[in-house]
Amino acid sequence: MRALWTAASGMKSQQLSVDTIANNLANVNTTGYKRQKVEFKDLLYATIRKSDLNEGVGSPVNLQVGHGVMPMATSRVFTTGNLEATANPFDLAIEGEGFFVVETPTGELRYTRDGNFKLSVDFDETRLVTADGYTVLSEFDDEIVFMEGISNINISETGLITGENEDGEIEEITTIKLVKFLNPEGLEAVGKNLYKATVASGEEIPMEDENRTSTIRQGYLETSNVQIVDEMVRMITAQRAYEINSKAIQTSDDMLSMANNLKR
Repeated sequence: MRALWTAASGMKSQQLSVDTIANNLANVNTTGYKRQKVEFKDLLYATIRKSDLNEGVGSPVNLQVGHGVMPMATSRVFTTGNLEATANPFDLAIEGEGFFVVETPTGELRYTRDGNFKLSVDFDETRLVTADGYTVLSEFDDEIVFMEGISNINISETGLITGENEDGEIEEITTIKLVKFLNPEGLEAVGKNLYKATVASGEEIPMEDENRTSTIRQGYLETSNVQIVDEMVRMITAQRAYEINSKAIQTSDDMLSMANNLKR
């Protein structure tokens, strides 16, 4: 009976939907988190009878039965979250599209919306790093280093970092690298608020003066774009769909039981 397997595929798909919603709710307070949504597609159809309309005679429609549903993708929604003031000069938020670029200890490039940066002190040098110690890169793909004696760090909307030296003069240090992608949904999430570029996302496109579409806000952090009420509604919908699919399985089982008992 097709209904058994069709309803089972529906239950599996709705379970994945609930798993995704649970992950969104778990990350409701994660800085820069982008919510996920599951996309589904219907499965193969069995054609019992094709339309045979000919010169106005015959059936104009097909007789087909589907075989259920399957998850197709888990895409991310890259809308900008709310900006939360922190008064920390090394907390940065991107207003608009784009990502910061960081380098892992193995030399690999990763991309993040989490601007909760820290200072890593090494003798007379101080580097700008993520909370995990990954190096934040400048527009020249170098480390962002603050020499001894630099104070009153200021980061402009374009990412230009300036500081005051021991003589009270303002020095330009470097510019934080900001990039975008043609298809950000093709990025691969690797955890720790980081993304990895893939063939689907395309190569990074540096945001320079002529194509800059975003601004950097110093002293702010971007909150998660998860809306709790929306996720709760989606979870209720998924739960009801799961429940009705289980009811279809029970109904199919009852029908099979009736067929088995006909002999009696």
